[in-house]
Amino acid sequence: METEPPLERAEAFRPWHTPSPREDCCPARRPILRALDVTVSYGGTTALRNVSLGINRGCITAIVGPSGCGKSTFLMSLNRMTDLVGSASVIGDIRLDEQPVLGDAVDLLALRRRVGLIAQRPNPFPLSIRRNMTFPLREHGVRDRARQTEIMEECLHRVGLWTEVRDRLDRPALGLSGGQQQRLCLARALALEPEVLLLDEPCSALDPMASAIIEGLIEELRGRYTIVIVTHNLAQARRIADDMALFWATDGVGTLVEAGTAEQLFTRPCEALTRAYVSGMRG
Repeated sequence: METEPPLERAEAFRPWHTPSPREDCCPARRPILRALDVTVSYGGTTALRNVSLGINRGCITAIVGPSGCGKSTFLMSLNRMTDLVGSASVIGDIRLDEQPVLGDAVDLLALRRRVGLIAQRPNPFPLSIRRNMTFPLREHGVRDRARQTEIMEECLHRVGLWTEVRDRLDRPALGLSGGQQQRLCLARALALEPEVLLLDEPCSALDPMASAIIEGLIEELRGRYTIVIVTHNLAQARRIADDMALFWATDGVGTLVEAGTAEQLFTRPCEALTRAYVSGMRG
């Protein structure tokens, strides 16, 4: 690996490698989600300020940046999970297919079916593997047991978990390994047929082998789903992302520094801070 150049010579920065273009995965680059001047506060303390960002349909968008810069807060605002924090306040405009996400008239159950969130640490329900899959289906109106079973098997197959759990579907999901639990949570989200998947550092608690499996699954879902992944792992973002956004904290408040294609941010960033971050000089 080359020695990284000093920041003042950032224009000479060359990346570790040139990522393969992925324009064919989302050729039209049409946003399905748009955030405009989004500011999020908790108990009167601003966590995120004036973020405007489009999430392109069918693409994998990586949100990167150091801890405490509002990445997870932004992710939670996209499907109103911030509503579950009593002191949270979100202002600005968020639109899903040009329909407003914020406001009292929004059907939150319908929104969260369309935009699913998978937390940083695996969070299966303290139920059996089977009930982890069928419970949300029933809550969203799928009452037929045969149909529930069909969807369960299909989604467990999709995440590569079916052969590992098919003989113990009625055992506790909490008995699975961390990587298996994360794949179960992904299968549970896919069962609701979302349009957008929000992944908050899905590999942070996993070993390298389990992380590689999750990464592979995310790549396989490209094009079928719109995926937004928060990650601290720049190598991971480089491997899987079509688009990327760099967040940063200034005086404790998260802001958006730069957004564009992943190739652009890694090879031709516009901001000196982006150059420094992707080169490992800041972060």
